[in-house]
Amino acid sequence: MKTEAILFAGVAAFFLVTDVLYAVWSKDPAGTAALTVAFLMASLVAFVFAMNYRRKGLRPEDRKEGDVRERAGLVDFFPPHSAWPVQIAAGAAVLALGTVFGLWLFLIGSGMALAGVCGMVFQFAWPGWRVPPGTGKPGSHS
Repeated sequence: MKTEAILFAGVAAFFLVTDVLYAVWSKDPAGTAALTVAFLMASLVAFVFAMNYRRKGLRPEDRKEGDVRERAGLVDFFPPHSAWPVQIAAGAAVLALGTVFGLWLFLIGSGMALAGVCGMVFQFAWPGWRVPPGTGKPGSHS
């Protein structure tokens, strides 16, 4: 992650220099705002990579003597039977239609997407709330 952090820090520095020069010479607020947002986003990615490197250290692919088998094993947990991605996609579709047809549909899509994001984030926060496959009842783990 160290290499990625340095790469994105360089991208952030490029956007910062470009933003300052553009703001001084052009006096265009829209372009300056866009370059500022690009700088902030690149800085955020660089920060995440740097904190990940600080917390976990070098990965096997970052070391010259690293071996492929060091990366074997479980990568992470991905829930196989989650309905929340479908909820988020439906909310995003309604939200996009709302930009065309009106604010009322946009607000409905925002609510749908927000409900899906909250459901996905808190899906495994309280085990009593989830419905085990095949039971139909929340909290019944038998």
